[in-house]
Amino acid sequence: MLFSFAARNLRRHWIRSSLSIIGIIIGVVAIASLGIMGNSINLLVANVITDVGDTVVITPHTAIGGTFAGDPRTAVDAAIPAREVEEIRRAANPHRTIPVLQGADEVEFGRGESGYAQIIGLASEDIPFLLDLAEGQYPRQNQPGALVGTHLAREYGISPGSRIAIGGENVRVAGVLAERGFAADINPDYAVVVPDGWYENHFGAGRGYSMVIVRVGDVNQIDAVKEAVESRLNRRDEVVDIFDSREMLRQYEEIYQQITVFLVGIGGISLLIAAVNILNVMYISVAERIREIGVMRSIGILRQDILRMFLYEALILGLVGSLVGGIMSAAAGYLISVAAVEVFTAGTTFGENFTVLDLSAAGYIVFGMAFGIGTSIAAGFYPAWRASQLSPIEAMRQK
Repeated sequence: MLFSFAARNLRRHWIRSSLSIIGIIIGVVAIASLGIMGNSINLLVANVITDVGDTVVITPHTAIGGTFAGDPRTAVDAAIPAREVEEIRRAANPHRTIPVLQGADEVEFGRGESGYAQIIGLASEDIPFLLDLAEGQYPRQNQPGALVGTHLAREYGISPGSRIAIGGENVRVAGVLAERGFAADINPDYAVVVPDGWYENHFGAGRGYSMVIVRVGDVNQIDAVKEAVESRLNRRDEVVDIFDSREMLRQYEEIYQQITVFLVGIGGISLLIAAVNILNVMYISVAERIREIGVMRSIGILRQDILRMFLYEALILGLVGSLVGGIMSAAAGYLISVAAVEVFTAGTTFGENFTVLDLSAAGYIVFGMAFGIGTSIAAGFYPAWRASQLSPIEAMRQK
């Protein structure tokens, strides 16, 4: 009976009730859809970052070391000398040590098309251990050639056998690299990879290496390799910074978790605004029905029943708004996440077949609905309690 009274009153004031429900829907959709988007981006980063869990990356130490991989503040002119590369090789033995040369130069792709691209120099025998081919073959030391990143090749129509000019020097394209994504070490998708001998002849020898990659056969040995390099090179001063892809993933996960919390917080603010509206609606409802409350109390309705009746009104508002908001947030979260993934993976194929709605997404929807219902009940509690405390005699006197 009390529940039917609550539903009847909401129907009598359907415009006011509808506005409250719309506020709840907006809040639930904001919380769930923004949470889904943040979770999708977080999952995408974990998928996009190449699976190089057996890789240790060593870079020259800078004054701004120890930040996160890809921090633009670390882009300074620093290098690892050849003698330190040999120290790393001894420390990492028997694991494969791959020194990396990196620079940039203007590349002409034919038909008058040109632009600056990253040039990566690697020993010919190291390239197959680090990079996979989409087509063509690996360059040999006695038959120099270049490998072109997949996105660069797709953009300029490059294929094995093509000719490109790096800084005015003609080079034959031996192969096109397979898509690799954002890795903890090198990102060759928009780069040109050449043998280290050709690189040093072109840019000059003795400039040092931008990084050294150690491929550890057993992932359980990663920490031991890092400790060995640390003790050998950083005994007196910080000479190199050492990290692996696990650290990179942890750093990015922390960043995107903070972004997700921020986005959910924005949605929470929307729902709190809706709660204020419910509080106002409930106050108005109590004020309009004081005589009705007095009549009900005079015929024996208990205070807790009055409290329950008004709480039922808040509960109905919360249930309807949260259910509709939950359904809408699934669609809104999917559309927002797809748009965000397309922007994040522009020019790549990593967004293809990526599922943005999973169990984690369902968790955000359930959380948004539960938060909407809880907020509605909390907003309606004080007006409901105030109504239950009215004296029957004083309530009957109200006009």
